[in-house]
Amino acid sequence: MLIIDARESDSIDKALKKYKKKFERSGTLRGLRQRKYFIKPSVRRRAEMLKAEYKLKMFGN
Repeated sequence: MLIIDARESDSIDKALKKYKKKFERSGTLRGLRQRKYFIKPSVRRRAEMLKAEYKLKMFGN
């Protein structure tokens, strides 16, 4: 649960902006999208390995 300290001097727009930034940093939406469908662990591991190989090939030694 996100708690935003909204002071009386702050406008609604400022409080909403703080909330949106905090929500984005928390990674809640990203986690929801990842759990939207199931990915087998072997498939996830293979994708990570392919990504690592690509990075090494493009940016490595």
